[in-house]
Amino acid sequence: MEWQNFISLGGMVALIFLAYACSQDRRHVNWHIVVWCIGFQLLIAWFLFVVPSGVRLFHLLNEGVILLIESSNAGARFLFGALAVPPGGSGPAGEESLGFIFAFQVFPSIVFFSSLMSILYFWRVLPFLIKLFSRLFTKLMNVSGAEALCAASNIFVGIESVTTVRPYLREMTRSELCVVLTAGMATVASNVLAVYVLSLREVFPNIAGHLISASLLSAPAAVMMAKLLYPEDGQPVTRGIDVDPHYDKDGSFFEAVINGAQAGVKLIVGICALLIAILGLVALTDQLLGVVGRQLLPGSSWSLAGICGVVFYPFTVLMGIPLDDAGVLSKVIGARLIVTELTAYQNLASVIKAGSVVHERSVVITTYALCGFAHVASLAIFIGGVSALVPEKTRDLSAVAARSLLAATLACLMTGCVAGLFFVGRGSVLFG
Repeated sequence: MEWQNFISLGGMVALIFLAYACSQDRRHVNWHIVVWCIGFQLLIAWFLFVVPSGVRLFHLLNEGVILLIESSNAGARFLFGALAVPPGGSGPAGEESLGFIFAFQVFPSIVFFSSLMSILYFWRVLPFLIKLFSRLFTKLMNVSGAEALCAASNIFVGIESVTTVRPYLREMTRSELCVVLTAGMATVASNVLAVYVLSLREVFPNIAGHLISASLLSAPAAVMMAKLLYPEDGQPVTRGIDVDPHYDKDGSFFEAVINGAQAGVKLIVGICALLIAILGLVALTDQLLGVVGRQLLPGSSWSLAGICGVVFYPFTVLMGIPLDDAGVLSKVIGARLIVTELTAYQNLASVIKAGSVVHERSVVITTYALCGFAHVASLAIFIGGVSALVPEKTRDLSAVAARSLLAATLACLMTGCVAGLFFVGRGSVLFG
């Protein structure tokens, strides 16, 4: 183990201490949960990155996702022709690529993956996997069955995970609701994985496998951070009880395909609206900050990314990112809190292509740290989604909102630390 790996290990300890210091009630912190969550993370990372069979599984997952993405492009190329051909590729009729066009090369994959997830639900593959992870979380971490089920669901799906625990939401304590929100924001949905893969595959060949392992690692990290920041002081109805996921099963295979595709279209519309609104507001804020900065300090250039970079610089260093890259990447990591992870991954790809990042280690850690919906817009989406299901819980959700966003952010940073702890240099499974 190199000295930089020890920095990542120290970063894990520092993040836990920070969460404990910001806890709503430090007297009720359950250290059993903390220890088991850390152990679960380390066990998963050790298996995937060190054990030979785990390394082979990692590469298999990466190749499988790449194959699915290539399959998802078939429909897009039929509809959009050369517009859907990625850089360096060619269409079935020999069309040359017109360059990377986000809308035509990325969004169609969301429709495909949404249909695929719907099919896996219909075949009961996803319910089986969710139930398996939920049972592990319940038994090992000593959390309630409902919050374990929600955390497990978020490994595979996004806001839909809330519906799997819909029958239990009304009876949930504030600590459980904090876990629900945190788990949703600290992980990513499987139907948007393709977006990140397409953004970074050119500069990071094994990105698909990393995103899957990051989502696995972030689930226990989310539970841990939520329980540190908002410890359980009540009596959860489902404590120690395995609960089954709730979902509406489609009537046939083709109904699953249709409903999944329509859900993907709705997601694309939501993403488009969100990006237009958020990026526009960020641009306006940067203009105002620029005016203020020039008035106070002539010649200076203020921006939200710059401010976030300053705030997140210590965390970037603590994760084990070398100082040569910490300044640039702290802006990328910090800006995710405002501009969403979609834009953050695009920014990461841009700084890599520009040669602004020197070390492979930096790319690996940043990729893991960005793998989550931990941003302001996502918080509003999750609170709105849960409140729509249980309006009487709106006050409780508002009470835990700020801590859940902090917990999700710390969970993503913790996942980055774990990646840094197991990074072993050029040629490793971590980079490819």
